[in-house]
Amino acid sequence: MMEFTYTPPDVPLRIIYEDRAILVADKPSGLLSVPGKTEGRADCLETRLRRAYPGTLLVHRLDCDTSGVMIFARNKAAQGFLGQEFEKRRSKKTYVARVFGALQPDSGQVDLPIGVDWPNRPRQMIDAVNGRAAVTDWVVLGRDAGETRVRLFPLTGRSHQLRVHMLSLGHPILGDPIYATGAALAYPRLMLHAETLSLHHPDSGEWVTFSAPCPF
Repeated sequence: MMEFTYTPPDVPLRIIYEDRAILVADKPSGLLSVPGKTEGRADCLETRLRRAYPGTLLVHRLDCDTSGVMIFARNKAAQGFLGQEFEKRRSKKTYVARVFGALQPDSGQVDLPIGVDWPNRPRQMIDAVNGRAAVTDWVVLGRDAGETRVRLFPLTGRSHQLRVHMLSLGHPILGDPIYATGAALAYPRLMLHAETLSLHHPDSGEWVTFSAPCPF
């Protein structure tokens, strides 16, 4: 099992939107979404939000190293509604990533099942036998020296899905502490950002989109 030293960033809360039903925040890279199971990992976005907004309820998670849009509920009814938006795949997400090498062609889809790499948890892997269906669409935004900026559209929500799918193409996300090696690892953070989240509002039923500017 892989270990990491947890040093959460000391930054102010970035609230994108709030009303009586929901709270949308821009999670910084390096901050857990929820408290970790081991000692010293209590500090997380959920805990910080609850301090400022008592009664805040979790709906979904982002990996510790990923930054970007996260939505929380402010009452049980909203939490149940939003949970269904994710479970029934009604919510839509876009991510921006910088990946190693020149990703070709200009767009594509990865349709490969993902399962837990048990001896190397929390690592996930492509697993044709026991893995769960996982699909990611991607579009190249630009190419620079030895790297590609890409927008990712996860059609499913598997753990580490985008990281494993990019690795499967031979283009790991830059700065990934779990999946990148060599030159691809030599970055200050994981270059993966949850850029937009779209779903139905639990009160109005309207289709709403929230976005957080990419910090890299």
